[in-house]
Amino acid sequence: MTSNKLKEFLDKVKELQDDKQAVELQHKKGKLTAKERLRYLLDPDSFTELDAFAELQSNEIGAKKSSRDGVIVGYGTIHKRPVYVYAQDFSFMGGSMGEMHNKKIADVIELALKTGCPIIGLLDSGGARIQEGVEALDTGGRIFQLNTLSSGIIPQISAILGPCAGIAVYSPALTDFVFMVKKTSHMFITGPEVIKTVTGETIDFEGLGGAFAHEKSGVAHFVADNEKECMDMIKALLAYLPQNNLENPPHNSNDNALRDTKRLEYIVPEDPKKTYDIKEVVNEVFDKKSFFEVQGNFASNIVVGFARLNGDVVGIVANQPKVLAGCLDINSSDKIARFVRFCDCFNIPLINLVDVTGYLPGSEQEHNGIIRHGAKVIYAYSEAIVPKISLVMRKAYGGAYIALVSKEMGFDKVLAWPSAEIAVMGAEQAVSIINRDEISKNTKAKDEIVKEYAEKYLNPYVAAKLGKVDMIIEPRNTRIALVKCLEMMLAKREKRPAKKHGNMPL
Repeated sequence: MTSNKLKEFLDKVKELQDDKQAVELQHKKGKLTAKERLRYLLDPDSFTELDAFAELQSNEIGAKKSSRDGVIVGYGTIHKRPVYVYAQDFSFMGGSMGEMHNKKIADVIELALKTGCPIIGLLDSGGARIQEGVEALDTGGRIFQLNTLSSGIIPQISAILGPCAGIAVYSPALTDFVFMVKKTSHMFITGPEVIKTVTGETIDFEGLGGAFAHEKSGVAHFVADNEKECMDMIKALLAYLPQNNLENPPHNSNDNALRDTKRLEYIVPEDPKKTYDIKEVVNEVFDKKSFFEVQGNFASNIVVGFARLNGDVVGIVANQPKVLAGCLDINSSDKIARFVRFCDCFNIPLINLVDVTGYLPGSEQEHNGIIRHGAKVIYAYSEAIVPKISLVMRKAYGGAYIALVSKEMGFDKVLAWPSAEIAVMGAEQAVSIINRDEISKNTKAKDEIVKEYAEKYLNPYVAAKLGKVDMIIEPRNTRIALVKCLEMMLAKREKRPAKKHGNMPL
């Protein structure tokens, strides 16, 4: 009798959940349903649903009751490694976040935290359920608190697969990585309709919260062409991450550790004024086809991402000479600091490829707080206790040298090519200050003075004599040298003074 009742109940639930009209409407918008998303993301037959019988509690709202209350939660595997997931169902009250809806999400995040598994949210929601009032808001607060408690303990990933409005945007903003899909993904605190009601101003929806806007603002880390590509990107990212902060990233060796990198001599011009693409350097040095870039279209004067070096996962921070000469500015400082702190949380060694003249000058940068933002880079590296290796390829000047290279600030190994220039500033600028009087009397002497200054002060041998550079290597030996450095540093242990937390210059 009991099993008959259960079958009856499940049949009724299935009927409510497989509403053909709702499925067709979702497909017309270019979106998958919540169940289709889970089916594509997770390993076949690995999903176990939790809280399937939870439903809208109020009888006064007037909505047709349904199990799940607009969100599917549970666990499964990706690459045979366990993950917890939740997928909002837009077909039920626009995926709005009510009391039970929020409770289910909070509960599954808490389970992920307890078991040390990544949590993945597939978001498609119009925001807080207005009809439920304070209950909807308050349970949203529990989600945000759990996102914060989970930060640095388990990887948290959010995929925006439709609208994500109001209180719905804060949870993904608290997670480690945000994925969006072109045309169908939107994030906004206040929608166009509300803005028009309050201010009378008409706002372009795409310009307000579309994927492109958030990719440029740095809110979105990855933007995919469609939902399936988005899921594939999430799977690819997880292959570089540990399950939690107590584990190391998965090892996967598919390249020769002793492979030389002689192509670097052709990729990187000897003339320090000529540009090149740092991504070519990354692809030459690290394991073949292993580079996975993060925030590729935000602050592109800096390149960050994951790669493997002799099978070990590393985080790469590299100046991009093609854009703003690879200088550090406000946005790139934020980009570096956030990435460095993530790597430090999850035991991922850091390798810097340095070719930088300094922080970007100009009144706009100064007025918008380059000092405060630039300090984030220094703070993040100083705080990090994972292995930190820095390679100076051409230039490392001034404050940017300290932030990206300095052994006194905590870098474990510093390498340099013979062509590297390490100094407070470039030779021409230095000579213009130091030898100002001499040059004003004899302008023809400037070139000779610049040459003498460069030979005397800018070469890496000066820094090496002072113990500021550990190794000077030929470009062709870059991969071999980095592999050996990383091997020796993987067992690094470093303790810091006990404290609640630092006060990062946010």
